[in-house]
Amino acid sequence: MASITVSKVLNNNVIIAGHPQYDEVVVIGKGIGFNRKTRDRIDLSAVEKMFILRSQQEQEQYMQLVPQVDEKLIEVVQEIVLHIMQSSGQKLNEHIHIALTDHISFAIRRYEQQIEVHNPFLYETKEMYPEEYRLAEYAVERINEAMGTTLPADEVGFVALHIVSALSNRHISEVRQHSVLIGDLVGLVEDDLNYRIPRDSLDYSRLVTHLRFVLERLRRGETVRETSSLDGLMKREYPEMYSLAWKLTKVIEQRVRIPVYPAEVSYLTIHLQRLAQKKEDEEGMNRDEPAE
Repeated sequence: MASITVSKVLNNNVIIAGHPQYDEVVVIGKGIGFNRKTRDRIDLSAVEKMFILRSQQEQEQYMQLVPQVDEKLIEVVQEIVLHIMQSSGQKLNEHIHIALTDHISFAIRRYEQQIEVHNPFLYETKEMYPEEYRLAEYAVERINEAMGTTLPADEVGFVALHIVSALSNRHISEVRQHSVLIGDLVGLVEDDLNYRIPRDSLDYSRLVTHLRFVLERLRRGETVRETSSLDGLMKREYPEMYSLAWKLTKVIEQRVRIPVYPAEVSYLTIHLQRLAQKKEDEEGMNRDEPAE
């Protein structure tokens, strides 16, 4: 039966071990290091609820992090990662062990020092990544329970981006960039229409979802079927919203450095026209209300 050999115990939940296939690895698991000694052998079959860091760079970063972090946090993060894998049915990029542990450790420190950090893209993140957001809600709730903290809702948004990053194998900076970009695009729409879109409305959800899919199509290099008849109709019937849609696609091109297909302008115009109509309807209702 294949096994790993303990090289060094870092704490109760983390060891360095020799692996028959990956040479030296960092192994993370609840109680994996408890009462272990150098050269102890551990059956690989027992590692099914543990995580092995295979990348040399990830190993070095994690080993630097371990002494700075509460051992209980390492245990709860492992539990959260396992929950995410089981709930999503997907493997995660191993960097999440470092990124999530480091982020939560820093968040707890801010909490203890009563330093508040506002997440300006919380609503965008929730709309863009609803499944990951639900997993992040579980994670923050579990951390609060295990660590005796009350981390704010803003942290759910930050944790959700780490989960998106690990599930999609995209760097957290790219994931965050997309959330920031969508927040900025929504702001441009609101400024142009002089209309604040209610964050809990279907209109807001539709707009954010559409913008997200535009970015996802660009990231995957998907083509969008040209519809010249629709393009002509949108340009003729809704020139102001068509112009705004064109402006938004230019901002997207500048930020992600990928050309946007012209057809995207037409589809975006439809969403913008719906918002413009909603604003007009609301203003009409307000005018019709009798003065007190």
